[in-house]
Formats: sequence, structure tokens, C-alpha cells
Amino acid sequence: MKSHPLLNKLMLLLLVLAITPSAFAQNKDLPNVVILATGGTIAGSADSGTQAGYTSGQVGIETMIAAVPGITDLANVTGEQVSNVGSQDMSVEIWLKLANRINELLATDDVDGIVITHGTDTQEETAFFLNLVVKSDKPVVTTGSMRPSTAVSAEGPLNLYNAVAIAANTKAKGHGVLVVMNDQIHSAHGVTKTNTTSVQTFMSPMHGLTGAVIYGRHEFYSKPHGIHGLDSEFSVHGVTSLPRVDIIYSGVDTPADLVDLSIKAGAKGIVIAGVGNGNMNAATLAACKKAAESGIVVVRSTRVPTGYVLRNAEVNDDENKTIASDELNAQKSRVLLMLALQKDRSLEDIQKLFYTY
Repeated sequence: MKSHPLLNKLMLLLLVLAITPSAFAQNKDLPNVVILATGGTIAGSADSGTQAGYTSGQVGIETMIAAVPGITDLANVTGEQVSNVGSQDMSVEIWLKLANRINELLATDDVDGIVITHGTDTQEETAFFLNLVVKSDKPVVTTGSMRPSTAVSAEGPLNLYNAVAIAANTKAKGHGVLVVMNDQIHSAHGVTKTNTTSVQTFMSPMHGLTGAVIYGRHEFYSKPHGIHGLDSEFSVHGVTSLPRVDIIYSGVDTPADLVDLSIKAGAKGIVIAGVGNGNMNAATLAACKKAAESGIVVVRSTRVPTGYVLRNAEVNDDENKTIASDELNAQKSRVLLMLALQKDRSLEDIQKLFYTY
């Protein structure tokens, strides 16, 4: 059957509309922002407005957008539901889907910025992952909430409003992935969750805030630390999985066989959430040295909230063939190591990654 040129053009147009948000009800004077929803507390609900227990990921993105007065005055907003899970169930599979969709959207002229709604438990990890693999300088902002949508004084709608305001502003270009919560702007590199229930849970203890945002009005204080975005060497294009990296938490008399069990389970890398300056007991250190000599990459991080893990300080990293995490906490060290292990690298090269990312 012979194809018709006009029919072919129509089919191509429909395909473009299917993969890009050009179906915005567009105001040409406003930027175009796509909200990619993954679930979390911001999409959670409970039986009453004052109970502590709730179920994450119950509300769809269109409902969330409709609950934010004035959001369409900031930008032409569309939403996509990438997943709808509590962030404790965030996965590498969702990460890869999310990253590739962001790169696909930002590669078009139709999209000026991206907002990701996300649960707070692993938000810093997702933000840091995206910070390393998003191939654009356009604004990418993650946000969430500590209270479900049904709670008295739920902060999710204002967080979402502020996140869209940042994503819609060209001044946010080149800042890498940002985390907007509780009127504050954090960098993906520096931010961490510090409280189990408080709305003031996210802080950037090493480098401080990137900026502030109040009812959409914002100011940037500084540029984020570390390589990110277009300057990053990492890519997940065509990637379907990442190497397994485990975190082992160090404490008094930590069993050294945890290292062996992790390797037997298939780990290609291990991050030690060490005590103090990335320390561990003698038995665990010996197990780590043995693992490193067999080709497993071992990173010394810390369970302490702030500070650097220094190379060759209390632990001789040269002798033990271990990597010092510098200022990255254990969970972000794991993210960086998962990406680093996509190809063969020397220990010297991996150590350099921890200093520069």
C-alpha cells in the first residue's frame, strides 16, 4: 500500500505531540514547565487532617496542580505521572525512567523547566542522581512535603508553587538540580534530610542555602558546588540497570562478615557509613581491604551529619585500597559509586570523582 505524503506528515505531528508537552494550553508570554510526579507524602492522604499516619502516593498530578491557586499564572503547566510510590520504594528503574524522560523533554524547545514531585525520605538521593545525569542547563527542581495533602496546614501546595516559580525562571539555569522546600532553595549536592517529621527537615550543612523563595519571589545566594549537568561525564542513555552498591553502617563491634555477605549477594561496590572520620573496627577494615584487593570498590563515608572524610588520615587508604568520600554522605556516595562503576576505572580516578562531584 502506497503511503500518502499528507498522511505521513499528520502521523509525524501526532507522534511529536505524544512525546512532547506541546499540548499546553499555551500563553505565549509564559514559560512552559512540566511537572513529573513520582508520588510521596505530597501525594499522600489520611483519614483525618490531624493523624500522623497516612498513605503515600494516593493523589494524581492533575489533582495536585488543581489544588494550587495561581500556579498557572507562573507558567504553562502540564503534568505527567511517572510513578506513584512512597520514596522508600523509589528504585533505580524509576530513576532511569525519570532521567531519560527529563532529558527527552529538555532537548525540545517546548519545555523551559522541569519540576519533580517526590517523597522526602530519598529525595536527596534522586536529586543528586539527576544532578549527575541530566544533560541540560535548563532548571530542574524537586519538591515534596512533610505533611500529606489531607493534613491541617499541608505545605505541599506552596512547595509546588515555589518549585514551579523557580523552574520557570531563567536565573535558575546552570544551577544543576535544585531542591525547593519550606521557602528554601538547596543544591542537590549539598542538601540532606535532618528531621523525621519537621517541615524544616532539609538543610545544606556544608555549603549553606543556594537561595530562598517566598510565594514565588526568589533570590539566589550562590552557585552549587561540584560538577553537574552538561559538565558531568555520566550518562544513562540506553542504560537499563546500575551496578549494585551496598551501604554498611558502622558501630561498636560491627560484624566483619557483613562485607562478605554483601559481596556474595552481588555487590560491586561497598560504602561504609563509618564512625567519625569514616572509621571502622579492625575486623571490618581487614574485610574491606580483602574485598578491595579482589576488585570490589570500597568507599569510606561517615554516619556523622557533617564534615569531611579525609584520605589517609586515621585510615591508610593507600594501603587498604579504599576511597575517601570527601564531603559526600553515605547515601550520595552510593549514588556516585553506582554511576562510576558503569565502566572500569582506576582507584585514583574514582577518588578524583569524589573530590569533583
